[in-house]
Amino acid sequence: MSLCPEEHNAQLIFNRDVYVLRLGHRPGRDRRVTTHVALVARAFGAKALFLADVSDTSITRSISRVIDRWGGGYFRVYDNIDPLGTIKEFKERKACVIHLTMYGLPVSKIISDVTSRCQEILVIVGAEKVERVFYELSDYNVAIGSQPHSEVSALAIFLDRLWKGVELELCFHDAKYYIIPSAKGKVVRKVG
Repeated sequence: MSLCPEEHNAQLIFNRDVYVLRLGHRPGRDRRVTTHVALVARAFGAKALFLADVSDTSITRSISRVIDRWGGGYFRVYDNIDPLGTIKEFKERKACVIHLTMYGLPVSKIISDVTSRCQEILVIVGAEKVERVFYELSDYNVAIGSQPHSEVSALAIFLDRLWKGVELELCFHDAKYYIIPSAKGKVVRKVG
């Protein structure tokens, strides 16, 4: 049994496929932030997170537990991914590669072009310094403001602009737990 209204089904809400490529993850140091990147990606309608160049099973386990309780079974985390090979594969499929960086063009200036042009998107988010090659391979280098900020917030704002807020209505039909909106307090309903 699902507590989701039918119109909040992910298949009905999302008209394009979005994936996130996480660069520069340092196990032990970036675990919490990378987990939050994955949580935002899942909650805001992406299909997968690709963790570049390293294996970190704690990220995969953590997101699997979230999916088990809160739904979103289509979302996957893949680790130890070759980032350049992944970008090449997406470009061969005619997907748009979007690099989130504070040095890019303002999101407000490019988002209409992205929404009209891109049916499949690979969003790149970095941890430490991102190599120049990623700027060059990207179809768009997109800035969420021009001040230092978190890659988690940049991803959330970009996806929110991409989906025009519709993702905030997303409800996972395979969830075991649902949050019931409440003016005061925490209301969670378990199904089954």
